[in-house]
Parts: sequence; C-alpha cells; structure tokens
Amino acid sequence: MAAVDLTTHPGHLARRLQQAHHLLWNAMVSEEITSPQYAVLNALVAEPGLDQRTVGERVGLDRSTIAEVISRLDRRALLAKARDPRDGRRCLLRLTDEGARTHRRLTVRATRMNQVLLGPLSTDERHVLLDLLRRVSDAAEALRDPEPDPPDRLRAASSFTKR
Repeated sequence: MAAVDLTTHPGHLARRLQQAHHLLWNAMVSEEITSPQYAVLNALVAEPGLDQRTVGERVGLDRSTIAEVISRLDRRALLAKARDPRDGRRCLLRLTDEGARTHRRLTVRATRMNQVLLGPLSTDERHVLLDLLRRVSDAAEALRDPEPDPPDRLRAASSFTKR
C-alpha cells in the first residue's frame, strides 16, 4: 500500500495547527497560563458566577479536564469559589482581582498571537477559516456528548457529510 498524503487528513492538519498554536502561545502569551486556563478566565469575564460544569461546557472541556483547570486557577488565586445559596452542592466561580488583571493582560497578548498565527491569510480568508473551524468543532461536540441515544449520535455524525 502506498503512503497517503497527510495534508488531506484534517486530524493531521489540526494537530499541526495545535502545535503551532502551542508554540506561539508559550512564546507570545504566557508560559504559566495555558490556553484552556485562559478560556476559563474568559468565560468567567463573560458570565461571572457560573458553576464548574457550565464553564466546562462553555469552553469545550470535559469534566476531568475542567476540574483540573479550575483547581490550578484556584491555587493561583485567579478565581474564587462560593457555594451556590440555592444549591449547596454547587460552587459558583468568579475571577479575583488578580484573575481579572491576568485576563486583561493575556487578552492583549492573545490578540497579537492570533494575528501572527493567521498572518498568512487575508481578512476574508480568516473569516472563512474561523467559520469552518467553528462548524466542524460544533459538529464534533455532538460526537462527544454521551447523552444522546446511539441513533441520534449517528445522525449527528452524518451531519459532517451533509454540508
């Protein structure tokens, strides 16, 4: 069997893009705060007082990953937890003052980094790329969701081929 052209495989290209993003993130944004940690800070700027599960849903992190990210941000005193007065089993999350300062600082750096990452593309191409990445990512979320019945999951998977 002949070798395949991996430049036609979206997973291979996604991995290469992730590697480039990781390299640029560490060089231009932060070596201490990861991109997923920044996403959590950003979600809490947009919607203060969310619980951990909802933050995970907003930023596309599974339960175990969001728990670790929240724990790390808590240890760094970038967020604060408070019991939900309506449901004592839930903790509501808010940024600390240091968390808000960190978010502001990283947002400026992340904007610059994204300009470098997307530098080879025109403005119109950037919009198209981001739209396509959102569509594929949104459809992929349906594959990861454990709640739908298997036939529903298969229907969701077939949406990849319908567009």
